[in-house]
Amino acid sequence: MFEGAPAGELVETAPPRVTLRNSFAHPFDSAIAAARTCYAPRLIGPEEITDKQRVNIGAATFYSGHHTVYQHAHFEFGLENVSRQFVWSFLHAHPFYNSEQQSQRYVRLDRAQAYVPPVDLYFNQQCREIYEHAVARAWKYYRELSVLLLSDARSILNDIWHISAMSNPKRVQKVERAAEKRAIEIARYVLPVAAFTTMVHTISGIVLHRLWRMSAASDTPSEARAVVGAMVAHVKEIDAQFFDRFGTEPLEELPEWKNAMPAKAAGDAFAREFDAKLGGKTSRLVDYSPRALHVVAEAYRAVAGLTEAQCSNAEAIDRLLNPARNLYRLETLNVSAHSPMMRALQHATYTFAKKISHTADSQDQRHRMVPGSRPLLTLADTREPDYILPLLVANNARAKDVYERAMQEAWAAKNQLLDRGVPIEIALYLLPNAKSIRLVESGSLLHLLHKWTMRTCFNAQEEIYQASMDEIAQLREVQPELSRYIGPPCHLRSGITTPICTEGSHFCGIKVWLDFPNINRRI
Repeated sequence: MFEGAPAGELVETAPPRVTLRNSFAHPFDSAIAAARTCYAPRLIGPEEITDKQRVNIGAATFYSGHHTVYQHAHFEFGLENVSRQFVWSFLHAHPFYNSEQQSQRYVRLDRAQAYVPPVDLYFNQQCREIYEHAVARAWKYYRELSVLLLSDARSILNDIWHISAMSNPKRVQKVERAAEKRAIEIARYVLPVAAFTTMVHTISGIVLHRLWRMSAASDTPSEARAVVGAMVAHVKEIDAQFFDRFGTEPLEELPEWKNAMPAKAAGDAFAREFDAKLGGKTSRLVDYSPRALHVVAEAYRAVAGLTEAQCSNAEAIDRLLNPARNLYRLETLNVSAHSPMMRALQHATYTFAKKISHTADSQDQRHRMVPGSRPLLTLADTREPDYILPLLVANNARAKDVYERAMQEAWAAKNQLLDRGVPIEIALYLLPNAKSIRLVESGSLLHLLHKWTMRTCFNAQEEIYQASMDEIAQLREVQPELSRYIGPPCHLRSGITTPICTEGSHFCGIKVWLDFPNINRRI
């Protein structure tokens, strides 16, 4: 019934579209004025900068590594027709940016719109037809799963919200919309990472310099060079000297590639070894600060000017983590890094090995203060399908059959291109959102606390929720004193303040706070 792509299905593609939405009027002179201010008895304005200062101070600061002056100028870009693979592998692989990106969880993707490389010597017309057919086929499976999963999502949500024939029509309609979103949220797992996305992306001037220099340092060097090159061109239009005075160009030889294994199936052995170490967990604690309790307490006492006799370790920890005693724990505006006492939590660190899908990791990596060492898929490719199976699919036999067929066909198309000599950079675009990503991630208790608060909410993405639950369960085993007051906002706020749930109209429908963490998430 569903063999091949739908009749007449076309893959829409286009070059990346980069627009400069907002910027500094005089970014280079502003940088030089900032540098001069360091050594002047007054504030220096950009209108005071001379050409001699541009030459001398510009070279002195840039080439000696004093780059903070180039961080003042920011550029707000609008990006269209860029792939999810590019965003994950390059644009969001570092912490120094701000993005608002179109969500595949909540936006239904009616048309097959994706990155398609141009035809060349290594990617001929026949290979392009294989590529486009695979993309179109993935969209067909996406539509099919969206329908198959809707009934299950509706059934679960109707039960949670106690929907019956007597329910208010508006309440029924709200649950129906929620069910549709849940269905497409899971159906998106079969879409290729070549799928287009749209976003607003803001970076500083020095970060733009670094992105241009490092544009080959990802799985998407061609796309990165095209997009970042367009960013640089826009900045040159308003102030050419911001780049032309230094003449930096992208690095061509990168250390990551020097000891690379052969491209075909290079990651199979790594994947097996990594998974064995996980021991069935989504996220496994592999290292932590063994004296965290004492060190955090010592740091708190240093802030408060207290002796250990005046404030024991247990008392210090309670003052920091107990939301009934620390109003910062109840803030929806995350001010922890700005609080002198909360910064004591920076001194306890934790490292986790974890395995989640490409689409889940695209959200997980937005927790930029909990950085991860993510794979270069070019060096960790697997010949066999290697993917995550969402719960809603696993519990529906028909959906699972469609899903597994989609996975087999995505890998078959990717392998077929590789066997034809197509560069692995291109072939990887056909991998689905479900592709397993294995990484090592570390963070301080301060920033993990924020992540665990946000991601143990039932509205959090399924895999990130499970990883967070794994992590706090393991923290509870090794340092129970630190784990008592960790959980979603409703768990922290219950009995202390209102509203208990901070999600407003997006309340999940379950009183999680009554029995967290002994609570079952059904969807």
